[in-house]
Amino acid sequence: MASDPILILGSGMAALGAASRLAAEGRSAVLYEANPYPGGHTATFPVGAGFLFDDGPHVSFTKHARIRELFAANVDGAFEDVPAHINNYWHGSWIPHPVQMHLHGLPTDLVVAIIRDFVAVHTTEAPVVDDYEAWLRASYGDTFAETFPMVYGEKYHTTTMDRLTTDWLGPRMYRPNLDELLRGALAPTDSEVHYVTSFRYPTRGGFQAFIQRYIDQSDIHLGHRATSIDTVRRRVRFGNGVEAPYDRLVSTIPLPELIPLIEGVPGYVFDASRRLSYSTAVMVNLGVAREGITAAHISYVYDQDVIFPRLNFPHLLSPNNVPSGTSSIQVELYFSERYRPLEVPPERLIDPVVRDLQRIGILREDDRLLVQEARVARYANVIYDHERAAAVATIHGYLEEVGIARCGRYGDWNHSWTDESFMSGEASADALLSVGAR
Repeated sequence: MASDPILILGSGMAALGAASRLAAEGRSAVLYEANPYPGGHTATFPVGAGFLFDDGPHVSFTKHARIRELFAANVDGAFEDVPAHINNYWHGSWIPHPVQMHLHGLPTDLVVAIIRDFVAVHTTEAPVVDDYEAWLRASYGDTFAETFPMVYGEKYHTTTMDRLTTDWLGPRMYRPNLDELLRGALAPTDSEVHYVTSFRYPTRGGFQAFIQRYIDQSDIHLGHRATSIDTVRRRVRFGNGVEAPYDRLVSTIPLPELIPLIEGVPGYVFDASRRLSYSTAVMVNLGVAREGITAAHISYVYDQDVIFPRLNFPHLLSPNNVPSGTSSIQVELYFSERYRPLEVPPERLIDPVVRDLQRIGILREDDRLLVQEARVARYANVIYDHERAAAVATIHGYLEEVGIARCGRYGDWNHSWTDESFMSGEASADALLSVGAR
């Protein structure tokens, strides 16, 4: 009925993008959030006395002027504009980012082999590429591919690179020309070609501050986990017994969670949802009673025997993320139900993380940890395996048939960054508005 509201499932970046666009057009929406806190994956959590940690690494490096202005306005212009310092760890060496541009100082035999292979692949006819491993080998040659991105990729994506497509790459992997490769091999260079060279971060309140104004302005019901969706009667039931009618429904729920909720979902659609793969992140958050543990905002770790693939340092994003005189580390570890299950309680990962941080020189043995926790994000990254595209097409087609709009990283089922997620929510709202209320 026209008197029923527009319902949005979730309260993260995409959900708030949809809600804000609807509000701008004079339409109200009610948001239902499963968690006891708002913000989804853009939430920020206080830990201990004065430490702030985001739900995974979050910075804003959007090139969209409108989104930059929106985020800046939401914090009244109080943000840090940070030149990104990113480095890499490999077998005792700290290497500027990206590695392929900074081979100088690595073992001579390794550099010679990388250059030889690079020349070979760039002076022969390009092969047909149908997976990420083949793309890496065709782009960089076997030696570089096997030494760096294939090792890191398996730690990060939880599976081997031949199981991945290349649909997700975008600007993420830079392909140098021979001159660039040689310059970085023969002498130190300060070339910066990473897709992130600077970013913005709120001065206070963690990353969530960029969306806090939208949270405050929205009608959000916390602790409401959807348990069933009746698309005929247009009603959503929640685990706490609440039943809510809707005129239109927007979902940011991960597709593998959303599809089983829909009453009468066809078997072929349900089967498609079971074919979707995703990684689960365990963030080990540490507060260190020492300043100056690193100058890098992000560190990539390529050693196979080091438990984590990536490190982030929230104290360098804003000094207000930590108490004075301290530092903070957010360590990412990745698992997946299909390829690498998480088989131990997350808390048991803290000690091996600390040991490996000491091994690579980030922590000292005498460092005092003021806080330590392991936080789990069940849905972290979409895994772009070869089953993804067909399964997503099936599911999205069905959702359109039953009138459920979807948006965000887990509704669109892609690698969208925060600005893209926000705009995905806006696009879903625009689509609803263009059709008009039933």
